[in-house]
Amino acid sequence: MILAHVLDAWTLPAEKTTLVYRYLRLLGGFAAPAFLWLAGLSLVVSGDRLRRHTGSRRQAWQRLVQRGLEIFILAFVFRAHSFVFNPGGSALHIFRVDILNIMGPAMVLAGLLWGGLRSAMGQVIGFGLCATAIAMLTPTIRLAGWVDALPIWGQWYVRPAGEYTVFTLFPWAGFVFAGAATGVVIARSEDGWSERRVHRTVLVAGSVVLGLGLYASTLPTIYGASAFWSTSPAFFAVRVGLLLLTLGLLDRVGRSLRRRGVELSALTRLGRSSLFVYWVHVQLAYGWATGPIHHRLTMPQMAVAYTVFTIAMFGLIPVRDRLRQAWDAQRRLGREHPSVASV
Repeated sequence: MILAHVLDAWTLPAEKTTLVYRYLRLLGGFAAPAFLWLAGLSLVVSGDRLRRHTGSRRQAWQRLVQRGLEIFILAFVFRAHSFVFNPGGSALHIFRVDILNIMGPAMVLAGLLWGGLRSAMGQVIGFGLCATAIAMLTPTIRLAGWVDALPIWGQWYVRPAGEYTVFTLFPWAGFVFAGAATGVVIARSEDGWSERRVHRTVLVAGSVVLGLGLYASTLPTIYGASAFWSTSPAFFAVRVGLLLLTLGLLDRVGRSLRRRGVELSALTRLGRSSLFVYWVHVQLAYGWATGPIHHRLTMPQMAVAYTVFTIAMFGLIPVRDRLRQAWDAQRRLGREHPSVASV
C-alpha cells in the first residue's frame, strides 16, 4: 500500500515508462484488493471471537455493522482532513469515493449477512455468492442505463466518474465478501479444526480460484464490453486466488520462523494498525509535507525514499500507542480523582 502511493506520487513522469515501474505498479496494485480482503477476513474473525466472549450473536453482529458504519464516516473525515491540511483543492473532493467509502458499506452488508447465516457452510456459500455476483455484474453495471437515473453522488459509487471516483462498489466490494468467506474458514480453527486442515483448505481454495480465473481469461468474453485489468470477473478471481495462496504461504513461513524463535511482532503491529498507517501515509505521500519531491525522484531515489518512509511508519506506531496509553491513563485518573486531574 505504501509502495503503491509513493510510486505514484514521487516518481518522475519520465520513469513511469520503464519496465521496472510497470512491474512495481502491478505489485502495488494488489494493495487495495488485499486491504479490502483482509477487512472482510478480520471482520468475521473478530465477530466470531466477540460472539464467544459475550455469548450473544446479536451483540456481535451489531458491533460488526457498527464498525462498518464507523469506517464509512471516517472516509469523509479523512477527505475533510486532506482538504483542510492540503489547501488548494475543491471542497467537492470531500465526497470523492475512495477505498474507505467502499470498505464501510461492504463491511455493513457482510456483518448483516454473517448475523443472518448461522452455519459456517452457509456463511462461506453466502459470502462466496456475493463476491461472485459483484464480480459478474461489474461489466454490465458499468454500461447500465439505470445508473444515469441515480443521484450524481450515487453514480460515483457505481461506476467511475473521473476524479470523483478512485474506487467503485463494483467490483471492489467483492473483495470484502471474498475475505469474509476466508475468515469463516480461519475462525473454524478455533471451533476444533486443526491448523493444518485450515491451512490446506486455504491453499486448495486459492489454487482452484486462481486456476478458474486463468482459464476464464482464455475464453471469449460473455459481455458486450469488458476490460481484463478493471472489470473482468476473471481478473477478480485471479486476484482472490493469489491472495488466498499468499495467505497460506505466509502462514507457513510465519510458523517456520516461530519454530526457530523468530517473532514477527513488528509486522503484526503494523497489520493491526493498518487503518492508522493508511491514514497517515496517504496524507504524507500526497500532501504538502512531501511537496518538494512530488514527481521528482528517479527510480533509485524513489526506492531509498520508500524504504525510509516505510521504516518511519513502523516507528510511528509505538509513538501513537504511547500517546494513546497516556491519554487513557489521564482519562481514568480524571474519572477516579477529578481534583487531581484538574491540577
